[in-house]
Amino acid sequence: MNQWDERYSKEDYHYGTEPNDFLRDHAASLLKHGKQPANILCLADGEGRNSVYLAKLGAHVTALDISQVGLQKAQRLAQAEQVVITTEWADLSQTELPEQAYDGVVMIFCHLPSAHRPFLYEQIVKTLKPGGWFLAECYTPAQLGRGTGGPPSADLMLTAAEFNEAFQSFEVTHSQELVRSLHEGTGHTGAGAVCQFIAFKPA
Repeated sequence: MNQWDERYSKEDYHYGTEPNDFLRDHAASLLKHGKQPANILCLADGEGRNSVYLAKLGAHVTALDISQVGLQKAQRLAQAEQVVITTEWADLSQTELPEQAYDGVVMIFCHLPSAHRPFLYEQIVKTLKPGGWFLAECYTPAQLGRGTGGPPSADLMLTAAEFNEAFQSFEVTHSQELVRSLHEGTGHTGAGAVCQFIAFKPA
């Protein structure tokens, strides 16, 4: 059992069942881009809160995660909310994504080691259709020591500058770092130092 299977093995949902606030603020407008219904990929979506939310908005959603336990709970949440999502086990440090398959990619608190992130960014660029969008929110190194959630190592943290560099060929519409209040289950509770990013692949 990996650390994520262990984390998600409890009855409750570690990060809650409500979607991430940043995603909720932008999802409806982003889903209006391109053909409907939108085909969306959620990376490291754990127990499925963001995938289920997007499915409730009418999207076709695929959720990837390294925890089979989390994906099973995601399917239970989808059934409870009377929507359908696709769940697939994936190690994002080495999983090849299909070419030009998705209208949008969501990356909420997905914290890979720095050595593996360039590969993931390449996969995101590849799997987005022309005109497709990428939305991310992750912790920055300023989160270290706050005790309100997030990884224990600076190497696992991200910055707006890193996103800007990785997606410099995209049209960036939102890129910032800030401290905001998070209320996501027991996993993220309190003031969190985050970076937020939205960009569109050139059409």
